[in-house]
Amino acid sequence: MKFVDEAFIDIAAGDGGNGCVSFRHEKYKEFGGPDGGDGGRGGHVYALADPNLNTLVDFRFSRRHEAKRGEHGKGSDMFGAAGGDITLKMPVGTIITDANTGEQLYELLTPGEVITIAKGGDGGFGNLRFKSAINRAPRQKTPGWPGEKKNLKLELKVLADVGLLGMPNAGKSTFIAAVSNARPKIADYPFTTLHPNLGVVRVGPEQSFVVADIPGLIEGASEGAGLGHQFLRHLQRTRLLLHVVDMAPFDDSIDPVAQAKAIVAELKKYDEELHGKPRWLVLNKLDMVPAEERAARVKDFVKRFKWKGPVFEISALTREGCEQLVRTIYQHVHAQQQAQNGPAEVDPRFAGQEPQD
Repeated sequence: MKFVDEAFIDIAAGDGGNGCVSFRHEKYKEFGGPDGGDGGRGGHVYALADPNLNTLVDFRFSRRHEAKRGEHGKGSDMFGAAGGDITLKMPVGTIITDANTGEQLYELLTPGEVITIAKGGDGGFGNLRFKSAINRAPRQKTPGWPGEKKNLKLELKVLADVGLLGMPNAGKSTFIAAVSNARPKIADYPFTTLHPNLGVVRVGPEQSFVVADIPGLIEGASEGAGLGHQFLRHLQRTRLLLHVVDMAPFDDSIDPVAQAKAIVAELKKYDEELHGKPRWLVLNKLDMVPAEERAARVKDFVKRFKWKGPVFEISALTREGCEQLVRTIYQHVHAQQQAQNGPAEVDPRFAGQEPQD
């Protein structure tokens, strides 16, 4: 399925039904009185956070969504039926903004969360409502209220614990395929990743985290160069960034240090908060470096890059060093989750049972 992370839709809640003017007509009841019922409420438009969806592609081909209007009131004290509601299923992580003003209206963060994005109009009053001691035969009624109509922009920010950064062909797709259930396209040419890939990494029973691989960044990405700039926003919700560096570039003229510095510069230009997230250095493709040169090459890179944070040496292809990295990531993510949510409540029956940039 094609990955779509942005869509524009028009929604319209149902209008309320009109009230009714009616009088009771029965044999031997000359003055039966008013019996016109109210109109029904218009249908609402809901948004549901569906954890089974990971793209907004459905809204690319279906832009207009309308709820049913309420039925009109009828005689014999019969009120109109409410219009049918509609529910739009969206991926978890969808941000809903007003397409005209740019104001953020809603954000779907919890699986199964339901919010009302357009309210149906109330039904109008029938003449039964206007009956009083001094107005025994009212002929007033009111029309139904119009439902809300909105032009919305849907934007998807994937919910991942860990985000992968790096130049094209740094080995990010190989890494995510090696440690998770994701199966991205892998090839020996740049820009094989054209859309974000999500993978669940399982460390043990009930121990897992989600990692996101975005298209490779190039210098100038924050201004729109290359592909990755479209997806930098997907990293804004991650708890940890892994900066993957190709230590064995195919061209000897390519300097890994210069490439790594360019990535950091693009992060800072795009978003200071994103730049300030915890970031670890992952030196990849060391299987292609002669064993006797590895230590010296890693030491030289760290020195010239002026890096003081955690450094991991791996080969995503042979999976060397990946297991230790995965376990360290899980410990970091789990610690952050506990710090954010507080200690988990323990069932009484079973009681007793950070790196710096």
